[in-house]
Amino acid sequence: MKKVTLLGGTGSIGLQTIDLIQTHPEQFQLVAFAFGTNVEKALPVIEQLKPKYIVVQNRETFTKLSNKISYSPVIKYGMEALNEVVSLPEVDLVVNAVLGSVGLEPTLEAIRAKKQIAFANKETLVTAGHIVMKEAKQHNVELLPVDSEHAAIHQCLKAENRSEVKRIILTASGGSFRNQTREELVGVTKNDALKHPNWSMGAKITIDSATMMNKGLEVIEAHWLFDTPYDNLDVILHNESVIHSMVEFVDQSVMAQLGTPDMRIPIQYALTYPERAKYNLSEPLDLVKIGRLNFREMSFERFPCLRMAYEAGRVGGSLPTVLNAANEEAVKLFLDDQITFLEIEKLIERELESHSVIHNPDLDSILELDQEIRNRVSNAVLKR
Repeated sequence: MKKVTLLGGTGSIGLQTIDLIQTHPEQFQLVAFAFGTNVEKALPVIEQLKPKYIVVQNRETFTKLSNKISYSPVIKYGMEALNEVVSLPEVDLVVNAVLGSVGLEPTLEAIRAKKQIAFANKETLVTAGHIVMKEAKQHNVELLPVDSEHAAIHQCLKAENRSEVKRIILTASGGSFRNQTREELVGVTKNDALKHPNWSMGAKITIDSATMMNKGLEVIEAHWLFDTPYDNLDVILHNESVIHSMVEFVDQSVMAQLGTPDMRIPIQYALTYPERAKYNLSEPLDLVKIGRLNFREMSFERFPCLRMAYEAGRVGGSLPTVLNAANEEAVKLFLDDQITFLEIEKLIERELESHSVIHNPDLDSILELDQEIRNRVSNAVLKR
């Protein structure tokens, strides 16, 4: 039985992870459960699985939750507590499903504690990939990707010689506005943007999918996870989200991983790795029923956020930190109805263009810069 710490337990990935833990009670025990402020979503999970340790975002949530639980777990709040539960001696597996760069410090703590890590927090690698991968190599820890694209690549590369890889091809659904021109994006609403055609995801990731920033972040993540140059990382549009990603080898053979668009499948792969477990929570892939798979070339003109991600990744240093922080803040402003959809990319580009790159930044510099960029983006909108 694997004993699990789950970070980001009330988000989309977190709740789907809970589905799998509940489906396989003989394989997994939830030891520690961390979430932000959503007590309503957390309470049923806590009462059913009764984790020994619970971490919440702040004191207010701590007080609210403490008055509602029917048993006596250890409850703490804040970043220090988050870092503690990833390194508990009894924990075998840490599932990092938090959103944003807040996942950076607990990821490093889990690596240093030599825990198996199921990794859905791409922003950590975007923000500080050079630090995280150096620590992972030093402590001999493999980051098991949960994103469907990176899980697909991981499976395609299993037992293959990495020197024989020619390129990695990430597929993109195109998001909520994939069939609309840039002119047609003027005036689109938050509700429009949140209607993803294929996947059921959280609000932030759904908006990132619509801008194509999510795919840009995944390109940077793939660069670090698979030690692959940006020139060998391609993105193509694939409406059906059946092929999750592909790897082309030097002999022109191409391996692809296929499956239904159900995030619980790659989550389960990371949870049970290196083994596979039976899965029956959704219908199996039926290619005859689907009939046809479609592919289109990706356009940087149509999706400038993807272009910016490639550019930031190639420059490296502190620029990906700026990219991620500006995007997180801009998406938050859009979801709060303070900016338009197209202003998201404008705010990001402004921060990238005005930044003086720090080469090989340390952790303190990254955390300080992350907060500085968020404040700059937010203040720029407030001043209007």
